[in-house]
Amino acid sequence: MTLIPDKCEGYCQGVDGRAGPNLACEGCGRPAATRMDDCGMWQTVWLEPDAVVRRPSGLSAGPPPDWDDLERAEHRVPPVEPDGSWSRRWEAAVGVALAHLVAVTEDRPVNLPVGPVAELLGHAVGRYLPARPGARSVGLAGPGIHLPRPRPDVLLVPRHPLTGAPWRPPGDEGAVVPLDSGVWAYLAHPGETSPMPATGVLPEGVLRDDYPLPPRPWCPLTPHHRAFEDTLVRLPAVRAPRLGRYRDAYRQAVSPASAG
Repeated sequence: MTLIPDKCEGYCQGVDGRAGPNLACEGCGRPAATRMDDCGMWQTVWLEPDAVVRRPSGLSAGPPPDWDDLERAEHRVPPVEPDGSWSRRWEAAVGVALAHLVAVTEDRPVNLPVGPVAELLGHAVGRYLPARPGARSVGLAGPGIHLPRPRPDVLLVPRHPLTGAPWRPPGDEGAVVPLDSGVWAYLAHPGETSPMPATGVLPEGVLRDDYPLPPRPWCPLTPHHRAFEDTLVRLPAVRAPRLGRYRDAYRQAVSPASAG
């Protein structure tokens, strides 16, 4: 495919697809896809369904992903991009998970487990759930890690990497909040603090002085508000009066009028 010059509008440093399909077939010239690579966007190509035909490649598809894949290092999605900004996937995934957390807890505060979950999600959770008595306990659970004992009120669990179904402990019917499998895998197995290889182990809380230093965002992680709101309004629990009031208050707080 080749770019269509008069369809390559963008905001800053690339194209954002605002003008519609911007890639054409080199052979016939028919618009076939839309490329997006502007700053702040994932580099993606979306094919036009009526302009392409799916054909088998003849190559082996390999085994489908399963729960075991979550323990592989390459499945983990780091929360920070190489340029020091928060991962867009994390922002969206945390927004979706927070909507489920608000629905499950019925707008009650929560206590996050000490460690990566509290360090990475604490600020976001604090913005969306009030700080008052009666907090619910939250724990991280999933394949390859032990279920916290006693069982927390809410379990933060991964979605299946293929089907999207939330993981559940065998025989458990308690409350769970599903999370993107790559994001969950990082929380469960964060690995080293630096991408540079090294031997030996440093004391807890001590960072190495490698160069380049690990990327550090300049602000706390903020969930994508549209991912949060679009998920929340689709959950059956939001029809309850208590969550209905929460939804209305949230919309008022993020409306342009209140922001101004």
